[in-house]
Amino acid sequence: MTMADLPLITPDLAGTGGQIKVEPEHFVVEEVPLYAPDGQGDHLFVCLSRSGRTTQQVIADLAAELRVPPRDIGYAGLKDRQARSTQVFSLPKVQPADAQAAAGELGLEFHWAIPHGKKLRTGHLLGNRFTITVLDPTAPDPLACAAAVIDALQERGLPNYFGTQRFGSWGDNAERGLAILTGKERRPGARWLYELMTSAYQARLFNEYLALRIHRSLFDRLLPGELAKKTDTGGMFIVEDVATDQARFERREITFTGPLFGYEMWSPQGAAAALEAEVLATSPVRPEEWRRHRVAGSRRPARLFLQPIALLPDPQGFVVRFFLPKGAYATIVLREVLKAEPQLVADDPLPDAET
Repeated sequence: MTMADLPLITPDLAGTGGQIKVEPEHFVVEEVPLYAPDGQGDHLFVCLSRSGRTTQQVIADLAAELRVPPRDIGYAGLKDRQARSTQVFSLPKVQPADAQAAAGELGLEFHWAIPHGKKLRTGHLLGNRFTITVLDPTAPDPLACAAAVIDALQERGLPNYFGTQRFGSWGDNAERGLAILTGKERRPGARWLYELMTSAYQARLFNEYLALRIHRSLFDRLLPGELAKKTDTGGMFIVEDVATDQARFERREITFTGPLFGYEMWSPQGAAAALEAEVLATSPVRPEEWRRHRVAGSRRPARLFLQPIALLPDPQGFVVRFFLPKGAYATIVLREVLKAEPQLVADDPLPDAET
């Protein structure tokens, strides 16, 4: 199933048309940290901005300039090349002045540097703020058109699909992940690349699960045995009293989760488990292969409730500003607004995700 095959949640509303990511400055993303560095320790947290470089490229450049192993540089999430990105890296045993000098040599914009006691780890962020310029919309009144879609998204919720970035410009990351898991392709030497490929296959199965749920009109209601997640604390639990929990769901206190299949994944029960089993049955990956490749599995919120979204006019189109929690993709919001699949840069075969 390709991204174009995934059902929209606002198919009844017209899209604006238009283009995004024509230039990096048209797609601005800023990390929202999970915590602030404490001012002491051997890991220097450095906030940097750049355009036209992936997270991995920045890590490689910093490692070479500062003469530190790339694996010792920490980051919270991956960012696109075709974007203006601001994010934090942790550098082992590096002085602030040296970090600032290295940033200058590498053409990176330096904001601040503060020590911390531990390395920054993947996932250690609340989310990202986006400022996206949509160019050349085709709708007669693009702001009104976009506003109608955004109002509907805030009412109906957003399907938390994995975006095109997870699957690569050529769309083959999931296929390569499947080939690795089934022994048809050797594991890449770089751990990050191996994890990117195998997680892309997990992401494809998740998208298929969510698409199946929407096709069966199950996006706005809970199933018996559902694994639900609290929107305030993040705690998860099995839905036993559907009527009571459906009311909580409608109050946006909880949301349902979908599967990132693996050998340690927490599985639902009853009707919810049966729905996930339908998707897993389409996969040629055997249970022992998840374990052999150490793909533990996890759960992912499948329906997001959006914070307020700002719309602004622009001489070339319009601007959209919004926040998304970690792991969510801005391009999923934009495909609903544009009613078109946002395109990636064709010469970037392994783009980073918006996490």
